[in-house]
Amino acid sequence: MLSAAPISDRVLEVVRTHPHCSLDEVVQQLPDVHWSDVFIEVDRLNRLGRLRLVQNISLEATSMYLP
Repeated sequence: MLSAAPISDRVLEVVRTHPHCSLDEVVQQLPDVHWSDVFIEVDRLNRLGRLRLVQNISLEATSMYLP
Protein backbone atom coordinates (compact mmCIF):
# COMPACT_ATOMS: atom_id res chain seq x y z
CA MET A 1 0.00 0.00 0.00
CA LEU A 2 1.36 3.40 -0.97
CA SER A 3 1.59 6.14 1.62
CA ALA A 4 -0.35 9.36 1.12
CA ALA A 5 2.32 11.37 2.97
CA PRO A 6 4.60 13.55 0.82
CA ILE A 7 8.06 12.16 0.15
CA SER A 8 9.61 15.01 2.13
CA ASP A 9 7.67 14.08 5.27
CA ARG A 10 8.59 10.43 4.85
CA VAL A 11 12.29 11.20 4.36
CA LEU A 12 12.33 13.44 7.44
CA GLU A 13 10.61 10.75 9.50
CA VAL A 14 13.20 8.15 8.47
CA VAL A 15 16.05 10.51 9.40
CA ARG A 16 14.33 11.41 12.67
CA THR A 17 14.02 7.75 13.66
CA HIS A 18 17.45 6.76 12.25
CA PRO A 19 19.84 9.65 13.00
CA HIS A 20 23.07 9.72 10.98
CA CYS A 21 21.65 7.32 8.39
CA SER A 22 22.95 7.10 4.83
CA LEU A 23 21.05 7.74 1.62
CA ASP A 24 21.00 3.98 1.01
CA GLU A 25 19.37 3.42 4.39
CA VAL A 26 16.68 6.00 3.63
CA VAL A 27 16.03 4.39 0.25
CA GLN A 28 15.70 0.97 1.92
CA GLN A 29 13.13 2.38 4.36
CA LEU A 30 11.04 3.76 1.46
CA PRO A 31 10.81 0.82 -0.96
CA ASP A 32 7.84 2.29 -2.83
CA VAL A 33 9.78 5.46 -3.76
CA HIS A 34 12.37 5.39 -6.55
CA TRP A 35 15.91 6.11 -5.30
CA SER A 36 16.25 9.12 -7.60
CA ASP A 37 13.13 10.71 -6.09
CA VAL A 38 14.59 10.18 -2.60
CA PHE A 39 17.88 11.73 -3.76
CA ILE A 40 16.13 14.78 -5.21
CA GLU A 41 14.11 15.25 -2.02
CA VAL A 42 17.19 14.88 0.23
CA ASP A 43 18.97 17.50 -1.88
CA ARG A 44 15.98 19.86 -1.69
CA LEU A 45 15.61 19.42 2.08
CA ASN A 46 19.33 20.02 2.54
CA ARG A 47 19.17 23.26 0.51
CA LEU A 48 16.19 24.41 2.61
CA GLY A 49 18.11 23.70 5.82
CA ARG A 50 15.63 21.07 7.02
CA LEU A 51 18.18 18.25 6.71
CA ARG A 52 21.96 18.22 7.14
CA LEU A 53 24.41 16.14 5.13
CA VAL A 54 27.78 15.33 6.69
CA GLN A 55 30.69 13.53 5.03
CA ASN A 56 33.10 11.53 7.13
CA ILE A 57 36.75 12.57 7.18
CA SER A 58 37.77 10.07 4.49
CA LEU A 59 34.91 11.32 2.26
CA GLU A 60 33.76 7.73 1.77
CA ALA A 61 30.33 8.11 3.32
CA THR A 62 27.71 10.76 3.85
CA SER A 63 25.22 10.64 6.68
CA MET A 64 22.24 12.85 7.36
CA TYR A 65 20.57 14.25 10.42
CA LEU A 66 18.02 16.86 11.37
CA PRO A 67 19.33 20.29 12.37
